[in-house]
Amino acid sequence: MSARAKMTDSPAWKAARPAVSVLIPFLRDDPAELLGLLDEEAASVDGAVEIVLLDDGTRDATLTERLSTQIRAMALPVRLITLPANEGRSIGRNRLASAARGGSLLFLDSDMRPDHRRFLRDWADLAAREDPAVAFGGFSLLQAPTDARFAVHRAMAAKSECVPYTERAKQPEKYVYTSNLLVRRDVFESEAFDPGFTGWGWEDVEWAMRVSRRFRVVHLDNAATHMGLDTVAALAGKYEQSAPNFARMAERHPAIVAAYPSYKAARLLKRLPGLPKLRRMMRRGADATWLPVGARAFSLRLYRAALYADAV
Repeated sequence: MSARAKMTDSPAWKAARPAVSVLIPFLRDDPAELLGLLDEEAASVDGAVEIVLLDDGTRDATLTERLSTQIRAMALPVRLITLPANEGRSIGRNRLASAARGGSLLFLDSDMRPDHRRFLRDWADLAAREDPAVAFGGFSLLQAPTDARFAVHRAMAAKSECVPYTERAKQPEKYVYTSNLLVRRDVFESEAFDPGFTGWGWEDVEWAMRVSRRFRVVHLDNAATHMGLDTVAALAGKYEQSAPNFARMAERHPAIVAAYPSYKAARLLKRLPGLPKLRRMMRRGADATWLPVGARAFSLRLYRAALYADAV
């Protein structure tokens, strides 16, 4: 742990002996609502669960003070680690794991909201009963905003990410996201996140590809809502960041990635003359509010594949 990192603990932290550590990284987000919902389950988990938060360089003194005040009033054991500078998604999750004390690590994004009030209890029960190597609970759009500006992202997430656990289990390594993921400590210590992934995207999927070769990946129905839907502009920006990460994953796992629709589309688009111009048209199509949402979502998926065409 860096000497410059600041730590704030809840009253229950020091004496706790948790079985499950909930690991929540954030950057410029406010996890206060999520913390409040999780703390409602404190009595039902009876000391089996702790929370470790990582502020990965937000540098917002007001937010830090407000969260510190909230944490000091919480019943759950909670530690907030505040970093003075951003270290990135992979390094941040590795840092969270090193600060955790539980035998199972539950990675949970700060923009998630449990879909029911037995969320932590169900995770703790699963860890105690089965001690799975890796388990993904899934996520939904049940509580997500329905604003028109998020309609394209909602349509895309509903199609490709909010998948029933029975379907996810057919391709277990593909449907693994660190938004709601339980990992046994020994598994994580043997296969940590690759710090070579920078920016946004694919580090969790690449990690799952490595892990699934050695350990069973379980899928279950213990969903949380992904509240952080993006506008087309924000989502396109993330896709632009993610192209090098996609290429890194494809290079390391060519046989698996070759079956991905996004990879197949990227390889086809790579052959087209005038791809930069076509890419701009795809981007404009995603922005065109007069088009049906489905058509805009398709155009944005093509834009992502066209970005990846330059990288693979």
